[in-house]
Amino acid sequence: MTAPTDTTGTTGTARAAAPAGRPRKGGVVTWACAPGFPPAVIFPFTPAERMGTRNIYEFQMLMYRTLYYFGSQGTPEVDYAQSIGEPPQWSEDGRTVTIRIKPWKWSNGETLCADNVLFWVNLMKVKGARYGEYVPGYFPDNCTSYGKLAEDTVYFTFDKPYSKKWVLMNQLSTITPLPKAWDRTADGPANASGDLADVEAVYAYLMAEQGDHVDEANTHRTRWADSPIWSVVSGPWRLKSYTLEGVVTFVPNEHYSGPNKPHLDEFRQVPTMSDEEQYEMLKRGEIQVGYLPLSFATEATTDPTVGGGNPLEGTYDLVPQVAFCIRYFCLNYNNPGVPGKIFKQTYFRQALQRTLDQDTAVKEIYQGYAYRQNGPVPMVPRTDLVSPRQREGAWPLPFDPDAARELLEANGWDTSQTPAVCVDPEKAGEGIPAGTKLSLKMRYVEGRPALTELMRRYKEHAAKAGIELRLEEVYGSILVAEDGPCDPGPDCPCDWELTCWNGGWAYHYPSGEILFKTRAGGNFGFFTDPVADELIEKSVTTDDLEALYAYQDYIAEHVPVIFTPNFPIRLFEVSRKLGGFGPVNPFGMINPENWYYLDDEPPSEATARPAEGHLDEGLPDEGRP
Repeated sequence: MTAPTDTTGTTGTARAAAPAGRPRKGGVVTWACAPGFPPAVIFPFTPAERMGTRNIYEFQMLMYRTLYYFGSQGTPEVDYAQSIGEPPQWSEDGRTVTIRIKPWKWSNGETLCADNVLFWVNLMKVKGARYGEYVPGYFPDNCTSYGKLAEDTVYFTFDKPYSKKWVLMNQLSTITPLPKAWDRTADGPANASGDLADVEAVYAYLMAEQGDHVDEANTHRTRWADSPIWSVVSGPWRLKSYTLEGVVTFVPNEHYSGPNKPHLDEFRQVPTMSDEEQYEMLKRGEIQVGYLPLSFATEATTDPTVGGGNPLEGTYDLVPQVAFCIRYFCLNYNNPGVPGKIFKQTYFRQALQRTLDQDTAVKEIYQGYAYRQNGPVPMVPRTDLVSPRQREGAWPLPFDPDAARELLEANGWDTSQTPAVCVDPEKAGEGIPAGTKLSLKMRYVEGRPALTELMRRYKEHAAKAGIELRLEEVYGSILVAEDGPCDPGPDCPCDWELTCWNGGWAYHYPSGEILFKTRAGGNFGFFTDPVADELIEKSVTTDDLEALYAYQDYIAEHVPVIFTPNFPIRLFEVSRKLGGFGPVNPFGMINPENWYYLDDEPPSEATARPAEGHLDEGLPDEGRP
């Protein structure tokens, strides 16, 4: 799940009318999570099927800081003050970058060093296919050499000059330094930071300590806080507990070396089962930070970065978090049956996109808190990264069920009935036999009323073109585990068809290699297109925006995914007793270390705990990345 770039304008939303007052030390803040996504991975070498806001930005990054940290000041820029790495230094030929590591401390007293960085890079070199942001042929595959120049300095020499901005935002940003305490197996210390031969065994040991990342029971997660592995942290927080009920509690890391030490005694995350339950918790004042479900907004807005009226005004401030992201749902090109063959047909994807009425959904379902997503580069905030065609409103596939039906008819489908029936296999495409019915299963995350309504309308409009969508609501964490990247085989049928987790991808720099390059970690449906691969490669080797424009216009027309209305990651509801909440991070991260209670006394331990009956399920996520 990457995040955004430093070339866009300000995207963070400062807290409006933030309450004034003197900060108090101590207190507990309780955060109510969106439904469906409990933290499932603590080892920050996260597999693609678990790349998500909930796992990474709301959980791992509180404990394990990345080499470079972004967005702290509310703008999509690198924050070097909060980064472990000093600003990268480049050689004259533009091929070698050198990075000095700050002498921060791990919680066990170790000093952060070059070996911690190389430990991570060696994991990517050997086990990259199991990391969600790995792209074959790119970092570290595109390094002719890398290594340690001093105890606090590393270098990377690339096979050719690349865009320096891209290298920083999309390559070096993937690195999370790992402590020497993790460089071991069950038999004792190892040397994965210096010897690639040790990586397999160390990775296997760490994954065993992590526990089964697709197991939805919380039993193995309750052991994370006491683990001699996961208790060694570099960030401002460490895990105090993870209960069977799914409540996650953090306490300050007393040895944190970075700026902005936590004010609070504890930061607690509690699960919710639905938007409705979370909203009731807000109304009862049981939580200090939650979110306003889009379906509960009482007034429309003309600016999703600011928002409209707040139904909880007086107790909470409404603070939208608009991120540099896109939203979409995936098609499974690796489905071994006929659906996989259908998805490979560009005309079908274009027809499917043309039956999704984004503009009406923005007005009627999302009440102006959303905006149309035309292609693979975020439309909000407005930036010069969006191609001129799309910036000017040239949407190549506008909502038009009649045009979608005509497109299907022209390619061998009888649309006089729903589902349409294939009557000309030669036109329909390879592997689509005569008599095939255009009926597909669409699975989407449960507990989100706005999404449910979007899916209901989508089914209705798709049917007008002859496409039958069989809708199925699924608990979020199960959905992303079951409908993830897969190769069909005896132990994996890989038979999911369409899946929507109500999210998409937050960028650093929107060049697209992580999402649409063949076999990339974030390419969840296994889309492959040699033209797209070539355009992506051009976009990362130059800072000329024309290359980025050519890539995004091609993707917008060929729709490897179906683009859906975009909206803020969260409409935060923040207690007016809290200070330090803004500016909001535009990359989706949260920074509870900055939060503090104001003049009024913080709630007692008893009132800070969630009421009985709210701990039934796990925690959430708005999207995968």
